[in-house]
Amino acid sequence: MSAYANRAYIDKNYKPSRNDVVVEYYMEPYRVQFWKAAVYVAAESSIGTWTTIKTMNPKIAKKLRPTIFYMDSKKNIIKIAYPHELFEAGNMPQIFSSIGGNVFGMKSVKNLRLEDVSYPKVIIDKFKGPRFGIEGIRKLTKVYRRPLLGTIVKPKVGLDEKQHAKIAYNAWVGGLDIVKDDENLSSMSFNKFKKRIELTLKMRDRAEKETGEKKIYMPNITAETIEMVRRAAHVKMNGGEYIMIDILTAGWAGLQTMRERNDKQFIHAHRAGHAALTRNEKHGISMAVLADAARLIGVDQLHIGTAAIGKMHGSKEEELALLKDIEYKKIFANPKLHVLEQRWYNIKPVMAVASGGLHPGMVPKLIRTMSKNIVIQMGGGVTGHPDGTLAGAKAVRQAVEAYYAKEGYDVYKKKYPELYKAIKKWGRG
Repeated sequence: MSAYANRAYIDKNYKPSRNDVVVEYYMEPYRVQFWKAAVYVAAESSIGTWTTIKTMNPKIAKKLRPTIFYMDSKKNIIKIAYPHELFEAGNMPQIFSSIGGNVFGMKSVKNLRLEDVSYPKVIIDKFKGPRFGIEGIRKLTKVYRRPLLGTIVKPKVGLDEKQHAKIAYNAWVGGLDIVKDDENLSSMSFNKFKKRIELTLKMRDRAEKETGEKKIYMPNITAETIEMVRRAAHVKMNGGEYIMIDILTAGWAGLQTMRERNDKQFIHAHRAGHAALTRNEKHGISMAVLADAARLIGVDQLHIGTAAIGKMHGSKEEELALLKDIEYKKIFANPKLHVLEQRWYNIKPVMAVASGGLHPGMVPKLIRTMSKNIVIQMGGGVTGHPDGTLAGAKAVRQAVEAYYAKEGYDVYKKKYPELYKAIKKWGRG
C-alpha cells in the first residue's frame, strides 16, 4: 500500500483546536476511493510523500500530521486541520506552497478547489494587515455616509500623460472621489509612469481646490518588486497617498514587501488574473481564500466583483460571501458586519471595491446588495456617457444622491439631467 493511503490521517471525531489551520477543499477523486484521495491531499500538503521513507519517525508524525476530520463524498467536501507548526507564520508564499501547491497536480484527484482557510490567532498575529483599512479611508476622504465613488481612466492604454490627467480632472470635478489607473497601465512608451504621476496629481490638487473635497489618485505601481518600491516612493514624493498593486500578478511576496516598506500610503488591491484560479467551481482557489490572504498581508481595499451585476463573470453567492458572515469565521463573527469589515484580532477591516461593467443606473441595486462600505468604480460607465467624462461623473454622483433622497425616476430628467441621459443609454440595472 502506498504511504499516502494511511487511515491515520483520518479522525472524524477530531475537533480542531484554536491553533489549527483549518482548510476546506472541494475534491473529486480519480480512480481511487474518496477517503484515499483525501489522504493523498492531506499528506502531500504536509509531511507525506508517495512511498514509505526511512527518515520519517513517530515524533514527526504525531506532532505534524494533519487530520481529516470531515468528509462528504456526495458533496465532494473534505476539511483538514493542520498543526500551525507546519507553516511559517507571516510567510504567505510558504502557506500557499503547502495548502495550494503540489496538491493541484496530483493524479489521484480529478478536480480540487481550495474553498476556505481559517487561520488561528498564532498565524494571524504574525501578519500586519491593513495599515489604514475602512476607518482610515473614511478619515482621509471625509466621506462617511455613502459609498466612495470612482472611475478608471479609459481607454486602458493609449492615452498620453496629459490626456490621462485631463480625464482624471474631469472625473474629480464632476463629483467622483477616486480616479485610478487600469490594471495593465504601468510605464509605457506613450505614457511614462513618473510624468503621469506628476501631471495627474497636479490635476488632483486643482480639483480639490475647486471642489473643496478630498480627491484620491490610485496609480498602478505593479512591476518587479524593487521597481515597485521606487515607484511608490515617487508617488509619495509627489503627494500621493495611494498606490495600486495587481496583487496576483505581483505575487504574495511582492505584496508583502510593499506592505513592509510602505509606512504612509494606502494599498488598493486589484485582483487581475483571479479568474484563472477562481472561475472553475470545481478546481482552483476561491476568491474568499485570496481575499483573506490579501487582507492578512495588508491591503486597504480589494476588488471583490459586483455580485453578478456588472460585466465580469463571478458567482453572486461567492462574492456576497465576502459581504456577510460565513460559517468558518464564526470565531470572529459579528453578523451585523460583512467579513471584510470584521476585526480579526489585530487585523483591520478592508473596504470592498465593486468594479466591472457598471454604470449609473446600477447604483441603487449595488448599494442595496453590497452596502455602503464599498467603492463603486465605473470606467466605461463614466467615460462612455453621451456628454463625456465630466457628465458621466456627475451622473454617478447624482445616482447616489437620488438613491439616498429616495427620489423616483420621474424626477431625474429635470433634477438630474446627466443621470437621466446615462439611464437612457444604459438602463436602470
